Amino acid sequence: MSDADMRAWIIARAGAWRGLVQGVAELRREKRSTVEQAVSSVESYRGLARDLATARRLTPNSRTTAGLESLYAQLHAAITRKPRGGMAGLLALLRVDIPLAARELRSRIAAIALLMLVSAAAGWWLIDTFPTLIGIIASQEMIEHVEQGHLWTEGIFNVIPSSIMSVGILANNIVVSVTAFCTGIFFGLGAFYLVALNGLMLGGVFAFVQQHGLARALFQFIVAHGPVELSVICVAGAMGVALGESIIRPAAGTRRDSLQACAHRLLPLLLLCAVLLVGCGFIEGFISPDPLFPMTSRVIIGLGYWLVMWAAMSGRLFAQR
Repeated sequence: MSDADMRAWIIARAGAWRGLVQGVAELRREKRSTVEQAVSSVESYRGLARDLATARRLTPNSRTTAGLESLYAQLHAAITRKPRGGMAGLLALLRVDIPLAARELRSRIAAIALLMLVSAAAGWWLIDTFPTLIGIIASQEMIEHVEQGHLWTEGIFNVIPSSIMSVGILANNIVVSVTAFCTGIFFGLGAFYLVALNGLMLGGVFAFVQQHGLARALFQFIVAHGPVELSVICVAGAMGVALGESIIRPAAGTRRDSLQACAHRLLPLLLLCAVLLVGCGFIEGFISPDPLFPMTSRVIIGLGYWLVMWAAMSGRLFAQR
């Protein structure tokens, strides 16, 4: 087949492929399908298999083949999925959808975590070298507390009820993570900015409190909730990058179709992140500011909750026994 014939074939089949992208999205949204929809999906699945075989033979390493492979996998998952609803649907979400989304994001999560680490190191160096710049990333009240020899978090346990404080904290955390996810539509740049900014502030604040001998006290405050909170920000940032990538390099159909498909795949993981942040809010409201909890207990809580997070993302936490 000549290049002209191949392009003509792709153009002729492109309309059917776009229709399949929309059809897969509808199948995912609907809890139930009619017999006609099921039969049509199976027929489309067979036709797509033939198109994929042809594309692999003619253009094995092209974007068209990669897009058809992705669409084929999505349609396969849609027509072979188990009935959803109730406990079965929840278990399928925890055992299948969330782990699949997490595996898709593995390389992006590692890259975003590296970005946060580098940003934190840069923030530490900046404030350690130029201490007067702390006013850029910290409020005047925080600076005054530290210069007086104590953290801004001291005494907060006795001033604000833990229940009220935890609600405010978890709401703020969820807003930050959802923002990192949603700003991914700006070609991923918004997610990069938020992650880098959080890393810069974290490193800068630690450098500042270290200069006043309060680094251990700050670590003791954040160690119980910080591992999961920072990890969730990295995961949300990775999801934002994936959204931006789906717009820049659509796998199949239009950019809008690619964005919708990507958002649908990642939504279960975003919901898990929101639930995890609720737990972080309670820990930060009830445990982190309470001086009665020793360092050992805080480390165990922080590490244990972090392991629960990754077990849930990998599907092991709710795996069938």
